[in-house]
Amino acid sequence: MNSMRKSTLESLGLGTVLEIFRNGKLPVSTEEMVSKVFGPKEKRGCMVISGANGIVGAGKVMQFASRLLPYNVPIIALDLPGSPDGISKQYSGLVKAFGRDGANDIMKNIIRLNYDGKSLPETIKQYNPKFLLEAIPEKLELKKEHFKLFRKEFPGIHIWSVTSGFPSSQLGVGIAHPAFPHEINKIFEIVEEKPSAQTQLLWSMGLIPMQVSDDWSFVLDVFFCGLMNAAIRYSSMTNTPFWKVDKYIRKMVGPNPFRAHDAIGAKGANFLTWSCLHHLGKEYGELFSPDEKLVEYKDSGQNWYPPDHFRPLVNWTLDEEEKETLRIMIFGALFQMTSIMLHERRSDLATMNSIGELCAQFTKGMLATIRNYGEEKVIKTIKAYHKLHPEAAKTKWYPEEFKKMSSSEWQQLYVNAGHDGKTGVITISRESYNSDVDAELNRAIDYLKKNKIKRVIVTSDFHFSTQMVGADTNEFFPAITDVKEGERIASSWSKTARRLYYEFEISLGFINGKRCMGGMLELMLHCHYLFATEDTSIAMPEVTLPVVPGMEGCHWAIRKAKPADRKHLVKMLLEGKQMKAKDTVGWFVDFSDTLENSLKKAWQVMEKGTSALPLRKVEESSLGKIQFDENLFSHANGTGEARKAISKCIEDSCSAKLSDAITVQARHSADFMVSKLCRKGRVGSEFDKVMGN
Repeated sequence: MNSMRKSTLESLGLGTVLEIFRNGKLPVSTEEMVSKVFGPKEKRGCMVISGANGIVGAGKVMQFASRLLPYNVPIIALDLPGSPDGISKQYSGLVKAFGRDGANDIMKNIIRLNYDGKSLPETIKQYNPKFLLEAIPEKLELKKEHFKLFRKEFPGIHIWSVTSGFPSSQLGVGIAHPAFPHEINKIFEIVEEKPSAQTQLLWSMGLIPMQVSDDWSFVLDVFFCGLMNAAIRYSSMTNTPFWKVDKYIRKMVGPNPFRAHDAIGAKGANFLTWSCLHHLGKEYGELFSPDEKLVEYKDSGQNWYPPDHFRPLVNWTLDEEEKETLRIMIFGALFQMTSIMLHERRSDLATMNSIGELCAQFTKGMLATIRNYGEEKVIKTIKAYHKLHPEAAKTKWYPEEFKKMSSSEWQQLYVNAGHDGKTGVITISRESYNSDVDAELNRAIDYLKKNKIKRVIVTSDFHFSTQMVGADTNEFFPAITDVKEGERIASSWSKTARRLYYEFEISLGFINGKRCMGGMLELMLHCHYLFATEDTSIAMPEVTLPVVPGMEGCHWAIRKAKPADRKHLVKMLLEGKQMKAKDTVGWFVDFSDTLENSLKKAWQVMEKGTSALPLRKVEESSLGKIQFDENLFSHANGTGEARKAISKCIEDSCSAKLSDAITVQARHSADFMVSKLCRKGRVGSEFDKVMGN
C-alpha cells in the first residue's frame, strides 16, 4: 500500500485501515487477545495491579475490571495494609457509568489483597497471575525489588510499570504510562521492543496505546512537566500570581498547569513533576532543572491555588510587553524541548503531536503549533528565550529538526491518505475539525487525485479518534467579533467538504466509534455514501450551543432525502438530540449494521460501485418551501431564538441553487456568530472565559 506517511495503527503491528476494509474485520478481537495474554477459558489467569489504592492504581483497577469482566479475568488489587482506600472512592463513578447492578458486578470481579512489600500473599497463587501492572511510588530501587518479588514467584509473568519518568532500561520492564484522569483517560504511552499481545489487547478493548521510545519521561511528561517549570519561572521572574499565569497560558496553549497539579493532588503531582525534571536535568542539562519554587512546593506538598487567593479582587491585565515575555518563556522552553524529542525520535510525529493535545490538553499539538509558526519564528523564539533564561542555552538543542517541516510526516499530523492503486482511504485522527485538519484534508485529496484514485473511503484512523465530536470551538473565537472571519471559515471548510462529492467517482464516509456530531458529521455527509455502525450516535447539536451549522448541514442532507423524509432532518437540526445511526437509514445514513457487516458492505461499494447500493443524489436546484412542525417552536425550552435562526438558514439555503447555497449558509452562520444570543451560549461563554483578562 502507498501512503503519505506510515499510519499509527501500523506501529501497533495491526496493519492499515485499508486492510481492515479489504478484510471486512478488525485485525484482532478482544477474545483472541485475552486468550493470548491470560490463557484459554478453562485455564485463564488474572491481572494484578499493585499500588491499587493510589490515584493511578485505583483508576486502572476500574478501567481494566470493567473491560475484562465479560472474559472472566479477575483483577487482583494489591497494596499495603493501611493505605488510603482509593478503590472505594471510584464506586460512585462506576454506578454513573454502568448502573448499580453493573457496578456491583465489576466490584465482585476485583479481589483486594494486602501484602507487606516483602512477600506476596499465598492466596494470589490460586488466581494464576499472568500480567502485572505496577503503580507503586516513584522510587527506582523500590520498583526493582517489587519486580524481583513477582518474577521469583511467577517467572513467566508480563510486567508493565506505569512510571511517568523512569525508562524501561532503568526498570528492566516494559512501560505503560497512563494519562490523567486515570479512571477515564484511555491513553497509554507504551515502551517495548516490539508490539506485544498486551498492547494489542489494550487496543482491542477500546483503549489507546501509543508507542514511544525509551527515554526519560517519554513524551507526555516532557510537555506537561516542562510547561509547569516554564510557568513557574515566568511567575518567579515577574512576580505574577500563579492563577494569573494559568489564565494567560490557557489562552496561549490550552491547559492550566497550576490548577491541574492541584486537581490531580498537589502533594503527589508536585513530586512527580519534580522527579521527572530532576532526572531530565541530570540527563540533558539546565533546560529541565526544577525551579527552586517547585522544589519548595514539592517538599511542602501545598496547593498552588490557596483557598483564599485574591483572584476575584485583583484582576489586572498583562501589557503587550509582559505578554510577549510570557510567550517567549513558555514557547521557547517547549520548542527547545520538542527539538530534543524530535532528534531522538521519541515517537512518530503524529503520535507526539496527539499526546500534547489528548494528554497535556494543548489546544493545538506542539508540532502543529511549530508548523504554524514556521522555522524562522520558532528558532527566533528559542534564541529570545535563552536571553531571558541563559542557563537553558547550556542544554543542547537541534534547530535542524525544524528544517524538515516540508516532509509528509510533518505536513500530515492529523490526516493521512493511502491507496492500493485503485481504492483510496483518507483517515482523520483528530476528534474535532479545525483549520489544520482542513488544510491537511485538502492535501490528502490532492495526493489521491495525483495518483488517479477515483474511489475513496473517508473514516477515522481506528486508533486515536474513537469519536468525532464536531468542529473545534476554539476556531470560532475570531468569528465571535468579526463576521468576515465567520464567513471565511464556513465557506472555506464547506468548499473542502464539497471536494469529496465532486472530485471522486465514489466517496464513502464511514463512521465507526461512539459518536459523530456537528462539523465532523457535516464533513462526512458530503461523501456520496454515508455508512455508520449501528450503535454509533449521530447528532447536529448546534442548536444547543447555540450556533448555526456552517458546513452545509442546513441543506446538504435535505437535498439528498425524499420530500417525505425532510421532516426528520428538520427535526434533527432543531432539536439537536443524539440518535442511533441505525434509526436514520434511508434519510440520513445510507447503511448501518454491525461493524463487520458495515466494513464488508463498504468494500462492496468500492469494488462494484452503485450496483452494490443505490446512490442518493444531491438535488442541485432549489427545493422550494420547506415545511416546519410548529410544535418545535412552541415547546422550545429556551432555545426558541436559536431554532428560528437555524430554520431561517434551512429555508434560505434549501430554496437557493446548490451553487449559491454555500454562500447563503456561510452568511447565516457568520451573522449568528456575532449575535448576543451566541455570546450568551456555550461558545460565547467559552470565548469570554478563555480570551478575557
